Amino acid sequence: MTETKTLKLNYRRTALIGFAFFGILLLWQVYDSWCPTFLTDIFARRMYDMSSAQLKNSDPDKILNVQWIVGIIMACDNLAALILLPIFGNLSDKTKTPIGKRMPYILTGTLVAAIAFPFIPLFFHYNNIVGMIIMMAIVLMFMMMYRNPAVALMPDITPKPLRAKANGIINIMGYFGGAFATVLGIFMVLSKYINASDTDRAKMLWVIELPFIVASILMVISAFVLFFTIKENKLAEELKDEMDLGEAMAAIETPVDDDRPMSAANKRMLLAILGAEFLWFMADNAIGTYIGNYVIYYLQSSSSKTMILTILGGVASVVGFATAGTIADRIGRKWTISSGLAITVLAYIVMIFAKPTGVVTGEHGEFSFPVILFVVWAIKGYGMALVHNCSFPMVVELCSSKKIGKFTGYYYAASMSAQTVTPILLGLVLRRTLAWGTLPKYALILVILSCSVFTCLVKNIKAKKVANAKGLEAIDGD
Repeated sequence: MTETKTLKLNYRRTALIGFAFFGILLLWQVYDSWCPTFLTDIFARRMYDMSSAQLKNSDPDKILNVQWIVGIIMACDNLAALILLPIFGNLSDKTKTPIGKRMPYILTGTLVAAIAFPFIPLFFHYNNIVGMIIMMAIVLMFMMMYRNPAVALMPDITPKPLRAKANGIINIMGYFGGAFATVLGIFMVLSKYINASDTDRAKMLWVIELPFIVASILMVISAFVLFFTIKENKLAEELKDEMDLGEAMAAIETPVDDDRPMSAANKRMLLAILGAEFLWFMADNAIGTYIGNYVIYYLQSSSSKTMILTILGGVASVVGFATAGTIADRIGRKWTISSGLAITVLAYIVMIFAKPTGVVTGEHGEFSFPVILFVVWAIKGYGMALVHNCSFPMVVELCSSKKIGKFTGYYYAASMSAQTVTPILLGLVLRRTLAWGTLPKYALILVILSCSVFTCLVKNIKAKKVANAKGLEAIDGD
């Protein structure tokens, strides 16, 4: 009688790897929450010689006219990422150093980005648009050096069948990072700074500077925790047998062979996943890029409400990441992702009908916010967590351990190309329609298309050759 072999996920080690993602989401949460509003205000001054707060009250359509320029700047960042992520992924695959193949890029990228990051609000405060954009570019370039190798670290030392659960853990760690920035945003209220007179702004630099400084400090700490606890070369040797076992039970149509071209079946699956990913990232990034301006300029509410949305979405995402691996074990990664996209469609449908309550009550600020959006963000957060948790493991399932950085580059090439296109496209749409209500409709159409592509073209494959450990047996005490 043959004994069934089992694979066990080391939860402690996976959580430590998650410190890499902690730093990534921490920085991007601050970047995406503050920078579009910085750009809106600074371009309003250049184009109309008025602050965005003055325009909001006197001629709100001009705020929408500025969004296409904001979109171009945000898209240029993503265009650079589209080029740099595959490069650094490929380079790290081929790198050999005493501290590993990913760690040199993680440490260098973190330190330089952390130094440059606090200069973004400083240059904004002094109305220096050139300095601000240069700092944004430096941060982006070195975060791309960091991001691909940091994300590739998990599949480097996690067998293929366990990667969905492992990805859930590192995403939860990432959301803890984002939570630090979000809580700061509730107390460091960006809208108060934006709405203040120039005289009052001169005394309020700390309101916009503190979140960036805290993000930089925590990012450096997370990188050093990762460096001192995860020894890449040693783990690669210790886990060789487990990685080989995971390769044998990969959920793919045909086995991966580095000595042969990628099979037609695996190539079709890869292209279908990346195509659907492109569409859902177009939707998700559109909402993420413009929600801060949507709350301030359309809902006429406080920016602290954006931070509460982010917290609710983050909590729901943590629940999604915690449950996605178990759901995928039962119904497969394909149907887990399809379910997440369907849930997100529902959220955007509800968002379309959420109107600023100030239109009815005449109130603005904290009390002009439609409460239903809190529910929408929780639903969307859970749905997209199911999607993100299972999609990356599906991509790196299609390659061997020698090409994880390269295939991580493919994954991010799809997401970053979407995030390059969508801010410009949506900015032009907003300029054409002059209606903030276009935002949820735009996202809804893209998620429906993504769900259609993914459900119709991606094959559901469940690994059955080797059982995963269950219950207490699955907890490795090392």
